[in-house]
Amino acid sequence: MSAHFETGEKKHSSTLSKDPLLQPFQIKGVNFKNRIISTSHASMLDDSGVPGERYIRYHEEKARGGLAMTMIGGSAMSSVDSSWGGGQIDLAGDSVIPHLQHLSQRIHAHGAKVMSQVSHLGRRATSFAAGHLPALAPSRVRETRTRNFPREMDEADIARVISDYAEAALRCKEGGLDGIETVTGGHLLGQFMSPVTNLRNDRFGGSLQNRARFVLMVHEAIRKAVGDEMLVGIRFVIDEASPEGLSTSDCFELARILEAEGHLDFFNAIFGRMDSDLVLSEHNMPGMFQRSAPFLTEVAAFRRETQLPLMHAAAVRDVATARHVISSGIVDLVGMTRAHIADPQIVQKLMQGQEERIRPCVGASYCLYKKVNCVHNPSTGRETVLPHGVLPASVPKTAVVVGGGAAGLEAARVLAERGHRVVLFEAGARLGGQILVAAAAEERRDLIGIVDWRVAELDRLGVDQRLNAFVDEADVLAERPDIVIMATGGLPDLDWLEGAEYCDTTWDILTNAVPRQQDVLIYDATGRQAAASCALKFGEAGASVRFVTPDDAVALDMPYTDKSGYRQRFARLNIPRLVEQKLVRVEKSGNVLRATLRHELSNVESQHVAEQIVIEHGSVPFDEAYAALRANSRNDGKTDLEWLLDRRETPTKIRSEGYELHQIGDAVSSRDIYSAIQDAFRLCRKL
Repeated sequence: MSAHFETGEKKHSSTLSKDPLLQPFQIKGVNFKNRIISTSHASMLDDSGVPGERYIRYHEEKARGGLAMTMIGGSAMSSVDSSWGGGQIDLAGDSVIPHLQHLSQRIHAHGAKVMSQVSHLGRRATSFAAGHLPALAPSRVRETRTRNFPREMDEADIARVISDYAEAALRCKEGGLDGIETVTGGHLLGQFMSPVTNLRNDRFGGSLQNRARFVLMVHEAIRKAVGDEMLVGIRFVIDEASPEGLSTSDCFELARILEAEGHLDFFNAIFGRMDSDLVLSEHNMPGMFQRSAPFLTEVAAFRRETQLPLMHAAAVRDVATARHVISSGIVDLVGMTRAHIADPQIVQKLMQGQEERIRPCVGASYCLYKKVNCVHNPSTGRETVLPHGVLPASVPKTAVVVGGGAAGLEAARVLAERGHRVVLFEAGARLGGQILVAAAAEERRDLIGIVDWRVAELDRLGVDQRLNAFVDEADVLAERPDIVIMATGGLPDLDWLEGAEYCDTTWDILTNAVPRQQDVLIYDATGRQAAASCALKFGEAGASVRFVTPDDAVALDMPYTDKSGYRQRFARLNIPRLVEQKLVRVEKSGNVLRATLRHELSNVESQHVAEQIVIEHGSVPFDEAYAALRANSRNDGKTDLEWLLDRRETPTKIRSEGYELHQIGDAVSSRDIYSAIQDAFRLCRKL
């Protein structure tokens, strides 16, 4: 046995040593211990513009997890008039330096490098918050997304901003960082380069060489300020993907111009524009409707045109794709930024031979909506109050979890991780609960990774999983539990509606439980994805669809990537949208249904006829078993919220004997996946 084990270890070590992702790389005198990085992004964790403990802990967790470099400061301010209203690292003053020093020391202690993006937003800055300073730009061209009318920069503005860039970069050096990157794209440097935003006729406008002049001057000033030993790169758009914008050949020529000046050490390739929610979700930050790693072909073409080391990050969500990117020579360092929001321990798990245990990025874009909160990792971005990982329980107990949806799966996983004996009951034939419904929509299919990862973890931890088990009080008590977690979820909420018996639910449609008709009215009272997915399903099948919501717009409660993607597809399918309309009642009228809508502002009622009416109104808690179990529980089935939030060391108990009973997820109220998983994690790590 011993000899066999040693042979296996040698083979494992040999495999790791050949993994392209784990090979070191060097840019000038800076050594990267592997090829995996996290690129800059706005975490919104700063403390009034400085990286405090929340910000540091977020990046430190990734460094502890083994990546080669983490980049801070998404849109970090080089100038005081480069604010979008908060949530940026402020590099425009010396007060940030000691905070950067503290951050860099913490990151370096784990063997990782740290850089910062340094940028001026130009027309992307806001005039209506922070210092209420006017936005500036090469020309007076308004951006759709930020809605500002910028003023045109004169030579004095240009000189001041160039100096600001250099001083901001120097502060990063004095803060102990290993390098910085500027950024083109929709930021000020890119605004000077692009013919869409640069309409000048002076030495900074017109030809490609003239439009590159400001960028060249910025980098010349930065290099003079920081010297040769600090890395200086640029996050560089390689194609604006717009008939009016920079073409591929334009960008290649601009890259050669920048490269020839000798002030750059690397390129970080990005694609497309960011001046509206739609193009941002299709280009710079690919969302749910984009395929994984969508721009590798374009990045590979850019690689052939340039000589400098190359980085790239755009929806590289899994290790297999990242490995392909490196082994194919497309880039030298691969950004797995959102993947590290899902699991900051990616490299560590790779090195331990546990690649299958990496928590997957499922492309939900929740991190773009709630800023570095992962839809199924409740600790990311909350490290100071909810650390990653759990501690072993001092006394192993028997725990029963009822319900195998998002909340129940997470509860069972965490309890088992702590060493408890866990029995998981699920009424259905499969684990997953409402995620199975959501993932039935083609555009949301990757959500199933939330379930698959947890089921694999339950198998590894030896959790007793009992499917097709619709349990009552007696079934639970038969296990003689010390802990009972009710994660029974909810059922579609139709009780409020007169005539609900004539309607179908989004669950019915997404799971194909009922036939679909050709003339349908969909009522969405949540602003989430379910109803919109149903609308696409009908529309793509050629049905006539009307989409009704009491909100003032469609898709209000979604990440902007999903919101813009759904709205674009609604437009392509010509789906009418009736907003600010409340569904009052539904009546049968011969072979059709008659829906009465009431306008939320005018109270005027209108009637609409359809063959089928589909309702999305959240869910009602399914809590019959919970109600029966409360009487004999120690805590009357109530979770002490002060204790749950670490505001009290021990929970209040009503009795000294019996089991603890807690209710989580949609069994409490209709919310989202993140809320359900967070309920389970923060509770069960304490039981």
